[in-house]
Amino acid sequence: MAGLNKVMLIGRLGKDPDVISFESGGKKMTVSLATSERYRDREGNWQDQTEWHNIVAWGNLASDIAEKRRSYVKGDLLFIEGKIKSRQYTDSQGVTKSITEIIAEKMNLISKGGTGHPGSEVRHDRVAATEETHASDDHFTPVSDTSGDDLPF
Repeated sequence: MAGLNKVMLIGRLGKDPDVISFESGGKKMTVSLATSERYRDREGNWQDQTEWHNIVAWGNLASDIAEKRRSYVKGDLLFIEGKIKSRQYTDSQGVTKSITEIIAEKMNLISKGGTGHPGSEVRHDRVAATEETHASDDHFTPVSDTSGDDLPF
């Protein structure tokens, strides 16, 4: 059975997209994307953990982004769907380096600009939903009769 290599990210652009055009007419777009998670540490304080992802798009997607380049700018919140790819290259000093990239297959703008903090809108929505869930747990009343006599099957 074949495996599955699928990535879905929602995060903020760390810079404006760079688009390179090749003599063959093809295009390549690169950009960095920040995703953040919020958690409580041992002392109960909120901590943010940000991951930076190297995003690469080729072909038609890169061409579409090149046409909309002014539409995507640093700080924008985007949804990106693609796959993970790792590769090695030799830098100008002859040192072999490894890099992991997300090869984008879909890229959609969720909102423009923002607070300047990567992922802040998504994080606050997720935290608010979690806090609402925990608050509603206080009002939970367990079912006392679980004998199954009232089940419709």
